[in-house]
Amino acid sequence: MSEPVEALGRLRARVRHLTGVSEGAERPSTTSINGLLVMNSPYPTALTATVYNPIVCLILQGSKELAVGHRNILCQSGQSVVVSHDVPLASRIVEASPESPYLAVILQLDVATLRSLIVEASQPDDDRTPASIQVGTADHDLLDAMDRLLKLSSEQDAAALSPLITREIHYRLVKGEHGAALSHVARSVGASAAITTSIARIRGNLAERLSIPDLAQDANMSPSTFHHHFKAITETTPLQYQKQLRLLEAQRLLAEEGQSVHQSARSVGYQSATQFSREYSRAFGTPPRNAKHATAVPAPAS
Repeated sequence: MSEPVEALGRLRARVRHLTGVSEGAERPSTTSINGLLVMNSPYPTALTATVYNPIVCLILQGSKELAVGHRNILCQSGQSVVVSHDVPLASRIVEASPESPYLAVILQLDVATLRSLIVEASQPDDDRTPASIQVGTADHDLLDAMDRLLKLSSEQDAAALSPLITREIHYRLVKGEHGAALSHVARSVGASAAITTSIARIRGNLAERLSIPDLAQDANMSPSTFHHHFKAITETTPLQYQKQLRLLEAQRLLAEEGQSVHQSARSVGYQSATQFSREYSRAFGTPPRNAKHATAVPAPAS
């Protein structure tokens, strides 16, 4: 029992060393290793909408709440959070203080690496359609591998060893309690693979009118079966999924690229600026003209 506790302690120290004194950071900080992020926040944060890509996140201290679909997930210290698909959600740090900040380390997952490890790990097939967010307990081997990855201090060491340790982390995930969910994605078969393709199509064509029959046909499913599997994985409907992505992209266009409300609405597929403003205000609690100052809170999935 002491091994995970000691590994958590080492990781906490490394994250605090890498981030220094954080003044209420609400976003992860990059590191010298590609795809590796660290988080140090001394204060709770507001509920903020975003899109999570496939990642593993180790909660080292404090806790965070994820709101996806109708489900609220509390992620606590010592837990591992695996996101297997691109999924829009809202998140907030709920437990953090200057004396005991929220600390986490995040690593982007590589499907090609997962795929190459499935056979090596002898991960059995599982016919169930797993949800895109899985929470488990981070064991000593996973924590130790992540600690060794964060320990790489020189560019030469990072270049030579980070691919090996990153592969080990993927292996630990495949062999552990997240293995069944990840194998669905890595094997590129079954409902999970079909929904992954559908998600990519929706994300790549936000302004396109969504046709459930067309998506279902591409997935080789009936519309009702497609709807069932899509909601099982993303915890929301295809139409709500697209709407959340559209509104998040519109918020980015307004805040970062300075587009007008009309321009951003058209860019993400809205024909009516009035409808866009109404749905944007309902989702984020503020009209689109205030995008730079918005606190993003997505509407619940229907």
